[in-house]
Amino acid sequence: MSKIIILAESGSDVTKEMAEKYNIEVVPMHVSFDDYTLDDGHFEPEKIVEFYQTTGKLPKTSGCMPDDFIPYFDRIHEENPDSKILYLAYSAVTTRSYQSAVIATEDRDYIHMIDTKHVSVGQGLIVVAVAKYVQENPDASIEEVIAYAEKMCEKARMCFMPDDLEFLRAGGRVSNVAFLGARILSLHPCIEVLDGKLVATKKFRGKMTKASAELIREYADKYDLGRKEIYIIYTVGLSDEVKKVIEDTVKECGFESCEWVLAHGVITTHGGPAAFGIAGFAR
Repeated sequence: MSKIIILAESGSDVTKEMAEKYNIEVVPMHVSFDDYTLDDGHFEPEKIVEFYQTTGKLPKTSGCMPDDFIPYFDRIHEENPDSKILYLAYSAVTTRSYQSAVIATEDRDYIHMIDTKHVSVGQGLIVVAVAKYVQENPDASIEEVIAYAEKMCEKARMCFMPDDLEFLRAGGRVSNVAFLGARILSLHPCIEVLDGKLVATKKFRGKMTKASAELIREYADKYDLGRKEIYIIYTVGLSDEVKKVIEDTVKECGFESCEWVLAHGVITTHGGPAAFGIAGFAR
């Protein structure tokens, strides 16, 4: 077992396969459906779309509480008493998780924390990169791993594009006027993660097939993304036609590999069905 164990929330959208391969611990965030709450990542995201279509209401998402972290911290420490835990957190300005972890670390000096200032696959990109670094450098100190993680946080870039603004409108994140205007004009906003916040920047016009290709080309060039690898996050309902356009555009832009990641419940609730996003490291 590594002397440094990486931990993140389910909102990072780290897949089960990635978590097992790179020894990443994933603490679930939560999604509430009226009178009951489920752990994010432990149910099919289609349930969110079905709930909205049936009730006309969006589920509510919530970050991790101290009582979510404590069992993970204690179990990991009990199983690996000589190891350190490095918690790479979901953007602290968007959820309570980071502050909850601060509370949960009381009297637990083996835990270190970094606010990645990223969400979803942007955070997941960092988490996997740091976990790989730990595996490839088993003698690295916690200080060296933290320095590497901080560098990756600075280089990470992520944005996403909803197919339509219905879920954002239902969640109170855009007005009815903005929603109707976007639908009439067939506008798709690019939502970027900037300094931890989700910010709507450029709007792309036209069908999702056209808009998705334009977004990938412009975003990859704007931030000079490294062409070795790119992550594609998508929500349920993304059509095969759009997926094909995305794959073709990624190849056209010179990316050597493409990792597709199906969003868990948190991002599905906010982005709605048929959304997609990209994440990579700037060169």
